[in-house]
Amino acid sequence: MTTLELDDRLRQTPRPARTPAPLSELQSSGDIRILILDDDPATCAVIQAALSSRDFQIESVSDPMLVEQVLARRNQYHLIIMDYVMPGLEPDQVFGWVRDNQTDANVVVVTGYPSVDSALNCLRARTYDYLTKPFQVDQLREIVIRCLESKGLLRMTEEALRESLGAAIRERRKSLGLTLSNVSEKTGVSLGYLSQIELGKNSASIETLYRICLALGIKMSELFQAVQRH
Repeated sequence: MTTLELDDRLRQTPRPARTPAPLSELQSSGDIRILILDDDPATCAVIQAALSSRDFQIESVSDPMLVEQVLARRNQYHLIIMDYVMPGLEPDQVFGWVRDNQTDANVVVVTGYPSVDSALNCLRARTYDYLTKPFQVDQLREIVIRCLESKGLLRMTEEALRESLGAAIRERRKSLGLTLSNVSEKTGVSLGYLSQIELGKNSASIETLYRICLALGIKMSELFQAVQRH
């Protein structure tokens, strides 16, 4: 990564990435354990409120002297959100405790003192992401959801997936200037069924999705990539 790329990351220029689905539209494969490490209790409270979900078990630690003890517990965390600068602790020291005791945890670093050196240090520690304070709650939530999805711990509910697929199909159809009747003629799929698919009221079979993609001039992989951006 070049210095320019690091500077861009430190400025937190908005990514062209998708807007994540609300937590209510996601389902987990089980309880998800998240640990927040920040010496500011107010920041801990904000993060905890932003990630409120019945499937998330969230613990926060604002006393730096308790960090090592908490990380050494048998309890294994899926995600650790940590302040880069905590009184009396060195970042490398905390990274070492995470590496030694929480081998399966991804780490998201937040910091009020961004610098090229701290960003490089986080990259060397293989943290998942690096976020500067003050941060947007939606930005943090996006990072967390993306992280948990990449670990296979979160996925869209069936209803949300249907709606996203329908929206992506409708968007593509309209961009091509096609009507539902046009697509029905091209695919051999009934007008009513196509309408239900676009509204997210009905699930389409793989064969039907394949026909729709052919009619819209896209690959199925591109359709699902579009779904991820919704």
